[in-house]
Amino acid sequence: QLQACGGGLVQAGGSLRLSCSLSGRTFGAHVMGWFRQAPGKEREFVAGITWNSDNIYYADFVKGRFTISRDNAENTVYLQMSSLKPEDTAVYSCAARLDTDIYTREDRYQFWGQGTLVTVSS
Repeated sequence: QLQACGGGLVQAGGSLRLSCSLSGRTFGAHVMGWFRQAPGKEREFVAGITWNSDNIYYADFVKGRFTISRDNAENTVYLQMSSLKPEDTAVYSCAARLDTDIYTREDRYQFWGQGTLVTVSS
C-alpha cells in the first residue's frame, strides 16, 4: 500500500516536499515513480528512481527544479519541488514497479497510491 502526502498550496517560486511510503511490500525491490495529473489533462510521468538510487530520470519539464530521492530504511520516496510554477498544479501520485528499470509509462507500474494535491498560485 502506498500513501503520498505533503501537498498543499504554495506561491509561485516556492517549494514543497512530497513523500510516499510503501507498506506491506519490500520497498527496496521496487522502482519508484512520481506522476501527476493536472485538471483536464492526462496523467504524466514526473520522475523515477531505481532501488539503489543509481539511476534517476526526470521529465524535461521538471529538470533542475525537482529532485527525487528515497530512503529504503524508511520505506519512503521523496519529491522535493522547487521553483514551482502555476503549471505544476496537479494531483501528484507515487507508484511502484517491481523491477530494476524506470519506465515513464504509467501502465508499467503495478502499485499506486492516492494522490496529493499541489496547487501553485501565481
